[in-house]
Amino acid sequence: MSALRFVLRRLAYGGLITLGVSALTFAMLELAPGEFFDDLKLDATVGTHTVETLRQEHGLTASAPVRYAEWLSAVVRGDFGLSLAHDTPVAPLLWERMRNTLVLTVPALFITWFIALPLGLWTARVRGRIVDRLCSGATSALLALPDLLIGLLMLLVALKSGLFPAGGMFSPGAADDESAGRIGDLAMHAVLPLCAVVLSTLPAILRHVRASAIDARQSPAVRAARGHGIRGWRLNLRYVLTIAANPLISLAGLSIASLLSASLLIEVVMSWPGLGPLLVDALLSRDVHVVLGATMLATVFLVAGNLVADLALYAADPRIRA
Repeated sequence: MSALRFVLRRLAYGGLITLGVSALTFAMLELAPGEFFDDLKLDATVGTHTVETLRQEHGLTASAPVRYAEWLSAVVRGDFGLSLAHDTPVAPLLWERMRNTLVLTVPALFITWFIALPLGLWTARVRGRIVDRLCSGATSALLALPDLLIGLLMLLVALKSGLFPAGGMFSPGAADDESAGRIGDLAMHAVLPLCAVVLSTLPAILRHVRASAIDARQSPAVRAARGHGIRGWRLNLRYVLTIAANPLISLAGLSIASLLSASLLIEVVMSWPGLGPLLVDALLSRDVHVVLGATMLATVFLVAGNLVADLALYAADPRIRA
């Protein structure tokens, strides 16, 4: 299979997944009771004719299939519609919030793998010893903690220690500071949310790395290398990691989904102005275009992460190319 054909097929799968997610999201929003202008209907000072005029101006009087088709055709042209709650185009609103979300998820991705990869290889090497059991107990405890509780614990740390801000992305007036001061203020605000996202995603990834390394250490190639006197980190990096590369590359692509889901919840708990609070507010107010745009944007990032992982597998494993 040629590389171009492989990429095109993966892109086609990603497009179908994104289309299916958008259709399912729109259908669930339609099945839910109520709409954006329901609060106006309860206001005695606003006439029924005014509400119906607003609904007609924003296309809410058309049937659900027609509205979905019109929104989808607009998305193809790069227009995600108008946010009723913010009275602004959805696209700039989404890009600004997604940028703030990436400030958390991209460093969290690197930090998580920077910890999980060497620690997973090492615990597989010392499998069954007291250190491995302590590490397994710690990861089990973290897996049992909901992401919401981890976020609340980080807030408690901020309130009790006073060393870190308790929420937000910048301090008041930080936008007027010079570049160095602004970056420092952002770093102080990002420490606890970043820790919360890493603690939410690290245990599962660490366990998968450990399991893949254990399977790799039982392979004939690693046993032969050990028989030739190769030990320690040289064995881990040159043989174990090479044999375990395929499942770990796939896991790296899938970990983007867990990072995004954890990040969205942590953002809500810790008042980080990312995609999470925007999505929650849009769901509560039934701002359909914002919900659809945010869901599609998260899906695109997930599909892109899996595509990068598939390309890395294609380059690393000749069996996939065959």
